Amino acid sequence: MPSVLAVAAHPDDIEFLYAGTMLLLGQRGWDVHYMNVADGSRGSTTMGPQECAATRLEEAKQAAKVLGATFYPPICADMEVAYTTENIQKVAAVVRQSKASIVLTHSPIDYMEDHENACRLAVSAAFAHGMPNLESIPPTPVYMDPVTVYHAQPVGCRQPTGELVTPHFYVDTGAVMEQKAESLACHASQKQWLDESQGMDSYIEAMRDLSRMVGQMSGQYEHAEGWRRREHWGFCGPDDDPLRAALVDQIAEGTKNL
Repeated sequence: MPSVLAVAAHPDDIEFLYAGTMLLLGQRGWDVHYMNVADGSRGSTTMGPQECAATRLEEAKQAAKVLGATFYPPICADMEVAYTTENIQKVAAVVRQSKASIVLTHSPIDYMEDHENACRLAVSAAFAHGMPNLESIPPTPVYMDPVTVYHAQPVGCRQPTGELVTPHFYVDTGAVMEQKAESLACHASQKQWLDESQGMDSYIEAMRDLSRMVGQMSGQYEHAEGWRRREHWGFCGPDDDPLRAALVDQIAEGTKNL
C-alpha cells in the first residue's frame, strides 16, 4: 500500500488541520502514519507537565486509532521544538519507518514557532529519507522512492502578519467530518486549555468553523482542507503529485505554481 505520514507540532494539530485528508486516503487503501513532535506537556493550566504529557499521550494514541493510523511518540516538550540535527535524525527515523510517499505537515509560516519548526523538521527528514550518510535516531534503513511534501493551511488561513494564504488545491472533507470531529474529541483535556488560552468556546466547533472557512474559499465545498505542494527538488519528480492523484475526484483547484 502507498503510505502517508502526518507530522505536526502538538497533539490535536493533526485533528484540526489534516485529519480529513488522512481519513480519505485511508478509505482508499493508503497506509496512514501519525506523529506529533511535541508531547503537549505545557498545554494545561490545571495539570503539571508530567501529568499533562501522560494524559495527552493517551489522547493522541486514541485519536490515531480513530484515524486508523500508526502512532509514533513525540520527541520533545512543547516550546522546545527546535531545528537541531538530533531532532532531524529522530524525525528522519519516522519518515523511513513509514516509507511515506506523501508527508503532510504544517505551513512553513504559521502563528507559532513550534508549528514552523515542526514543519522544518518534517521537510528536512523527508529530504534525507534516502540519504544513508545521515544516520537516523534510532538507525533505520533508507528508502529511495520519491517523497512529496504538502503544507497545510496555517491556523486561521493567514500568516502571523495577516496576509491570506490560499491553497494550491482543496480537498472536500464533508463526508468524513464526523469522524474528523470524533478524532479531535479524543483530546478532551484541551477543551479547558483552549477555552482559557485562545478563547475557543468549543474546540470542536472551532475546528468546524475553520473547515467551513476553507470550504468557502474553495467556492465548491461546505468543508475542506487546503494544501500546498512543496517544490520537487530533492524530494520527488517534477510532475509527482500523489495527493492530487489519489483524491482527484474530491479536489477543487486553488492557486497554481508558476
